[in-house]
Amino acid sequence: MSDTIAAISTAIGESGIGIVRMSGKNALNIARGKFVSIKGDNFKIENRKLSYGHIVDNDHIIDEVLISFMKEPYTYTRENMVEIYCHGGIIPVKKILELLLNSGARLAEAGEFTKRAFLNGRLDLSQAEAVIDMIKSKTDKSFEVSLNQLEGSLSNKINEIRDLLLSMIAHIEVSIDYPEEDIEEITYEDLEKDSNIVKEKIKALLSTADRGKILRDGLNTVILGKPNVGKSSLLNAILRENRAIVTDIPGTTRDIIEEYVNIDGIPLKVVDTAGIRDTDNLVEKIGVDKAKSIVEDADLIIAIFDVSTELSDEDIEIIDLIKDKKTIILLNKTDLQSLYDKDYFKKYIKNMHIISTSITNGIGLDILEDSIRDMFYSGEFNIKSDAIVTNLRHKNQLEKALKNIESVLNDLKAQVPLDCLEVDLKNCWENLGEISGDSVGEDILDRIFSEFCIGK
Repeated sequence: MSDTIAAISTAIGESGIGIVRMSGKNALNIARGKFVSIKGDNFKIENRKLSYGHIVDNDHIIDEVLISFMKEPYTYTRENMVEIYCHGGIIPVKKILELLLNSGARLAEAGEFTKRAFLNGRLDLSQAEAVIDMIKSKTDKSFEVSLNQLEGSLSNKINEIRDLLLSMIAHIEVSIDYPEEDIEEITYEDLEKDSNIVKEKIKALLSTADRGKILRDGLNTVILGKPNVGKSSLLNAILRENRAIVTDIPGTTRDIIEEYVNIDGIPLKVVDTAGIRDTDNLVEKIGVDKAKSIVEDADLIIAIFDVSTELSDEDIEIIDLIKDKKTIILLNKTDLQSLYDKDYFKKYIKNMHIISTSITNGIGLDILEDSIRDMFYSGEFNIKSDAIVTNLRHKNQLEKALKNIESVLNDLKAQVPLDCLEVDLKNCWENLGEISGDSVGEDILDRIFSEFCIGK
């Protein structure tokens, strides 16, 4: 934390502007040593004002730049910060970064700017994690959720619960340690009432975790079917581009193809698989085995069946694979004569969406998109007013806290001594504190910030 750190904050590549930033007590001195204003060497770099000039190395001009200095504590890291706006491109930003590193700065670790913001109290841990979610967001809605979390939506909910738990713990400790004082003694009824409030608040947050995971990571959607039923055609239709090769030759798709697509704000990670069939071709067989294995981890399966052919052994195998999964069934090629008995699907596959389609003619694709939206949202929800749990770490801590408070409720029914209740209440308080970072270890911090890019 005593070092001055530097990093490139923009993506490496050709662009109009590149940004190199520094944070630390020596940031301004390092910048002054390498910046020459267009107005002359002695020009003072002023707080929160852009200065125009050159970055120089031994009177050799490196680049024409704008430079800004932001004085602590009113900065992203709550330390002195300098940002240099140079020409975009690999060479200018790298040359300037190397010059700063040779002048006393240290290359920042992944996420170290945001880690310093957390350690200096500008952000709590859940807000810091929201920064990386914003950077990686795949749709407008996932960005809005991340922005809402950065503004403190989840932190506020967690702090409300922790404040109530702390009040309960304090009342118990007063009742145990100062029984002679004229303080209203907390009753088991009061503790049960507050514990139930805590439980319901935790459950309410956990109930958002599934849709939060979808918004953060994308809905893992697997397209499944035997060869030549229209899997690759569906992928191309959803992406609205010719991403997968489509031919009449069975076994054209042999490897897994993954692409992201946005359907009404829902990010889908769409996976096109090899056609399910018995084959002697080693490469195709590996693709078929892969297709079967990824079904287990799928959030949603789109199973396609060709109604212009009779139900085959491969179709029956696919039905067996999907019977316990969230599935949308597409009965494809309905523009041709149908040889399928739709009642068979209704009989053996319960509670699944069955849609008649002709993918090559664009028939039924709008119904498919509506079905995906309805299955996972059941209508629109107001992102701006909801605290959405998008992070698996947060979900795990909430689940631990829920077990703690349920243990308290069980002990209350058994009328156990108050000091025994205090243990689970403190564990619940600490588990929730790991979400906001109030009670989190260095190893967890290192793991979280290692997911960030170096310049953030």
